Amino acid sequence: MSHEEDLIDYSDEELQTTTAPAAPAAAPANGGAEKQGDLTVSGRPDKKGSYVGIHSTGFRDFLLKGELLRAITDCGFEHPSEVQQTCIPTAMLNVDVLCQAKSGLGKTAVFVLTTLHQLEPVAGECSILVMCHTRELAYQIKNEYARFSKYLPDVKTAVFYGGTPIQKDIDLLANKDTHPNIIVATPGRLNALVRDKKLSLRNVKSFVLDECDKMLDQIGESEISDPVKRRIVNEGFADMRRDVQEIFRATPSEKQVMMFSATLSNEVRPICKKFMRNPLEVYVDDDTKLTLHGLQQYYVKLSEQEKNRKLNELLDNLEFNQVIIFVKSTLRANELDKLLRECNFPSIAVHSGVSQEERIKRYKEFKEFNKRICVATDVFGRGIDIERINLAINYDLPADADSYLHRVGRAGRFGTKGLSISFVSNEDDEKVLKDIEKRFEVALPEYPEGGVDSTTYMA
Repeated sequence: MSHEEDLIDYSDEELQTTTAPAAPAAAPANGGAEKQGDLTVSGRPDKKGSYVGIHSTGFRDFLLKGELLRAITDCGFEHPSEVQQTCIPTAMLNVDVLCQAKSGLGKTAVFVLTTLHQLEPVAGECSILVMCHTRELAYQIKNEYARFSKYLPDVKTAVFYGGTPIQKDIDLLANKDTHPNIIVATPGRLNALVRDKKLSLRNVKSFVLDECDKMLDQIGESEISDPVKRRIVNEGFADMRRDVQEIFRATPSEKQVMMFSATLSNEVRPICKKFMRNPLEVYVDDDTKLTLHGLQQYYVKLSEQEKNRKLNELLDNLEFNQVIIFVKSTLRANELDKLLRECNFPSIAVHSGVSQEERIKRYKEFKEFNKRICVATDVFGRGIDIERINLAINYDLPADADSYLHRVGRAGRFGTKGLSISFVSNEDDEKVLKDIEKRFEVALPEYPEGGVDSTTYMA
């Protein structure tokens, strides 16, 4: 059985219910694809003349609720990004959306603003359901809902994830006065609440998956050589996919479905579309467009033993607002964080080996600029948006090009400048480096001996 069949095993009747009905009249069937800037767009309504240049378009043109516009103004946003300009007007028509776009271009705001605009909160009912693959990302999305709904006092938002007492979640859901209208969650904890009948999803009108490929994808067998590790990782992904599917089937058939990611392979796209009805599809034209224009990328070739000395040298000589340093394991994260603090660098470590309460505490400490250096595993590699990060260092190079893209995307977000430096210390690293250059058609030069002019990456 193929991975796609393993994921979507609805009966014929259920598949017809899920995919057959036509989308609203505003969204005609997907025919050709339309180019808009770096994006390929298909299945979008015919709105000739309704889009103007990105720099002359404001959020007011979307005709959002006045309360949302006030919050947007408070956040200092003036012009929507290309992906926001492309997706929000169509999503507001209740059309399903499948969107791949660069890291840092405001994909989160697309579904947050759209769902808040459509929401008519009813006490004791969940209307909006958002799922993502990590607890930190769930916490961050919940905060995005909080800041954009600041002038919508009747809107209640909650975040549910593992690693915390489930009874707290149950108590929150049991009280009509505290029951959230918007739930942001990781699939495992959410499915447990639904399975135990502590949460009803029968009133859900918007179903959102952020970093959808991470929850629906299957790691290919060739990507992980160790058979034991491959089995453990694939079982974890299968559990997440199974949870997502069960949660989806607990929601009404009539709902809006939106999915987002910076990386969306051709193999994953049809799987995502199985959950959708005639979606607006927004894709980056090709992989070479995925890298961020304002981000300078370099590598340093060195031995494993030279990494600590080189890292210290970079942190001493480079100017930066905040830096995130990626390593390949929790053990290395702890050891490197300890070493940096011994060298009087204001460091903090975030990884899966830390208790959930402590992870969120450290995330907030870094987000609020109380610490300028964060050592992290790939738990921080996707979706995390900390606006002051303008330097990303791959102390350990990731295993594939997709992970590299997500990691370096933490720096230089939303069109700002940034700098990334990757340590290359063995043949595997060199292979990954070549894959990155081939995949994104970008030449990663060696880090210059004289360093980099800070004005080229500091805002």
